[in-house]
Amino acid sequence: MGTVIGIIVGLLLLGGMVALVVMGLRYSRQNQDAEFDPVMSRLAEATQRGESVSLEDIELQQPFSERVLLPIIEKIGEISTRFTPQKLLQETTLKLELAGNPGRIDAATFLATRFVGAAIFGGGLLMISLLSSSPWTVSRTILIVGSFTVIGFFFPQLWLQSRINARQNEVRKALPDALDLLTICVEAGLGFDAAMSKVSEKWENELSLMFGRTIREVQLGKTQREALRDMADRLGLPELTSFVAAVIQSQILGVSLAKVLRIQSDQLRMKRRQFAEELAHKAPVKMIIPMALLTFPSIMIILMAPAAFQISKAFGPIMNGN
Repeated sequence: MGTVIGIIVGLLLLGGMVALVVMGLRYSRQNQDAEFDPVMSRLAEATQRGESVSLEDIELQQPFSERVLLPIIEKIGEISTRFTPQKLLQETTLKLELAGNPGRIDAATFLATRFVGAAIFGGGLLMISLLSSSPWTVSRTILIVGSFTVIGFFFPQLWLQSRINARQNEVRKALPDALDLLTICVEAGLGFDAAMSKVSEKWENELSLMFGRTIREVQLGKTQREALRDMADRLGLPELTSFVAAVIQSQILGVSLAKVLRIQSDQLRMKRRQFAEELAHKAPVKMIIPMALLTFPSIMIILMAPAAFQISKAFGPIMNGN
């Protein structure tokens, strides 16, 4: 009976792993446009070649993950939305926006991955406990399986927060150099929009992508101030918010934009240096735990082992009564 249960849990675990792999493939497509539809694209290509194909044939040419697995995960997300508070959905949507919206998924689909992660982590440990040669006790099974289930449930959230931190750090590092290039372009006679477009063409990082999106929003009819504020809100970085506020204020007061950009560049470079020094000061504190758990025990074994052997050899006969 235990073997049958283990096989069933293994199949469920395999399905969950496949689902997470599919979601990982979706996350890796960072350069894919939000409005891109592969089915309609292939249909347009076939129409241009003069081929008579139907929409069903094009859909059947899609990978199995796109046709079956992703709709299942999205359906799970739709069902979980009915029982999820609206505030949690809004907070998750904001975090996805701060992370750059990886995979172009919505909040409901991302929240559904938490249950998939819990099933994988908890189901994997449960399968190991059932198929183990030495059976686990009930208390040990509940403790370990429950702990890993909780870890799996919060793992997508931790991954998303790490993506947010990595994106903010990348923008923080690139912002002073981008402002230098903006200053040069503005002093050369270009407008602020044209200068941002030059920066977007110069580099390929998160900041250049944000600049490019802001330029497209302005071209579609949004005012420059609104587009800049939305750009700052999409990242949540204090340095970028300060830069946007300074640019908007300079335009309102009629101050020289090149001078403002140069001052902002110097300030952001100083903040970047201070942030690097802060990380350097935190490094010794973070090294204490691995040193205490890994380095110090090894050193103690190397130093104390010869003395322990000598003591055992000298006092061994006495302890045995000889």
